[in-house]
Amino acid sequence: MTDWVRGYYAILDLRAPPQGAGEPRALLAEVERRAEPLLAARPCCLQLRAKSLGAAAMRDAGLWLKDRCRAAGVPFCVNDRLDVALAVGADVAHLGQDDLPLEDARRIAGGRLLIGFSTHNQGQAAAAVAGGADYIGFGPVFDTRSKLRPDPTVGVDGLRAVAAASPIPVVAIGGITLDTVASVAAAGAAAAAVIAAVNDAPDPTAAGHQVAAAFSR
Repeated sequence: MTDWVRGYYAILDLRAPPQGAGEPRALLAEVERRAEPLLAARPCCLQLRAKSLGAAAMRDAGLWLKDRCRAAGVPFCVNDRLDVALAVGADVAHLGQDDLPLEDARRIAGGRLLIGFSTHNQGQAAAAVAGGADYIGFGPVFDTRSKLRPDPTVGVDGLRAVAAASPIPVVAIGGITLDTVASVAAAGAAAAAVIAAVNDAPDPTAAGHQVAAAFSR
């Protein structure tokens, strides 16, 4: 069931290892500092995105986050690492075009979690739907600074076309701000994955609530 995919899709993005990340207590202190205001916004999902962490550190962070997400009633997702998602008992794994193919991921997961899949054009979106993704990420809708080599922007019109054709929820990704999230919701996205505009806001909880509100109008 993917009716939970609605509104604000939170991403805890650890772009670089926290200072002292070799020490588990330092890593968990940073994860707690970053996660609590995001969870307070009651997102539809909280995803751990930590491309700079090794599997062991990501597992430590994932176990802590899973427990906090359970307590908050928020589904927990691990980005890229299906092995870590399964090891910590995550609810969702989110994979990209350079990760395990969807068919292999579903076989390995064996129904133990849901799988989201990032897509960047209509062909990839259609392939992910046909391959059994539970939801798709689509974008970048706007220019983004969260990736070193972002794919070409798809724009609101590209998002609208994919959302209209998709039988599964579409999570808009890439460069979404508090000023543009309403246009993303109006284009038919089920949710918006917002990083900088929430995580770097003076009040991340209030910013997360503002993203969610765009989908309740």
